[in-house]
Amino acid sequence: MSQNTIVNLQNIVVNFDGERVLKGIDLAIRDKEFVTLLGPSGCGKTTTLRVIGGFVKPDAGDVYFGEKKITSLPPHKREVNTVFQRYALFPHLNVYENIAFGLRLKRVPDQEVNRRVLEMLELVNLSGFGKRKIEQMSGGQQQRVAIARALVNHPKVLLLDEPLGALDLKLRKEMQNELKRIQKSLEITFVYVTHDQEEALTMSDTVVVMKEGVIQQIGTPQDIYNEPVNSFVADFIGESNIIGGIMREDFVVEIEGTAFDCVDKGFSKNEEVEVVIRPEDLIISPANHGFITGMVESVTFKGVHYEIIVDVDGFKWMVHTIKNQQVGEHVGLVVSADDIHVMKKGQEVQAHV
Repeated sequence: MSQNTIVNLQNIVVNFDGERVLKGIDLAIRDKEFVTLLGPSGCGKTTTLRVIGGFVKPDAGDVYFGEKKITSLPPHKREVNTVFQRYALFPHLNVYENIAFGLRLKRVPDQEVNRRVLEMLELVNLSGFGKRKIEQMSGGQQQRVAIARALVNHPKVLLLDEPLGALDLKLRKEMQNELKRIQKSLEITFVYVTHDQEEALTMSDTVVVMKEGVIQQIGTPQDIYNEPVNSFVADFIGESNIIGGIMREDFVVEIEGTAFDCVDKGFSKNEEVEVVIRPEDLIISPANHGFITGMVESVTFKGVHYEIIVDVDGFKWMVHTIKNQQVGEHVGLVVSADDIHVMKKGQEVQAHV
């Protein structure tokens, strides 16, 4: 176990109604890190979070907090607090008393309660709102109250289960920045669950991509985006062009009958592979200048760029560019070796840290 690992899941298996929802998860979470569990609905990310929190006991495997095994420890005895998507605030208590609730249960002296509640209100930018009723607070403000209530007990790990899901887009983006600021300010570990790729890439130090109860890849946002280990990760994180190819030799891959220089090696000669090229890495050129040529099938204005679909022998290439094109126009496509990512065909993995 790494010296600065705060939470360690070892071979975690969870079954619900005879269905295996976590299939031997291994995951080490480092202290003071913002970790996001990312994946589609039903992939097991919330179950993983609930195993860490103690709300779900695994059918096999162990949970460690530092060096201590806590697999059978109930939630209230773990140095962990949780913020749920539905904030579960008490409507009969004002903002101050909602935040103070956990401290009151522990019989913390009133003076200390007051100091810590005011400290939390300031941290979440709600100074002066202590006497407000919960029903008078907006969705974003209620979420801040829920975060303050979870943090006032000074947990070493904060678990957040899609806490921004109910907010509108503008407020969600504001709260992404707020959560990151709070995490950095307190220097504690956040474990965050979302199905929103942009949210994961924006906020995280480490992203854990999951599919059907199996971890597919663990890495920095840059690693996950630029070096996906398989087509699922490439397709789930942002937009991707994924096409079959043949690895002719080290640093040369053939796509649609055309050889391209690339930076990948270590494949068998003439091995069938999958090739990922991000839409923003393709450049549209005059037809006679491109490595491959095709016809512009559609053009969609997306605000900061155009999304252009180019048909090349039946394969629909997606291109993001600031330059408009005409539907029906014949164009070339250019891509640099650095922007071609070659993957093993059909590779799915249980990733380890």
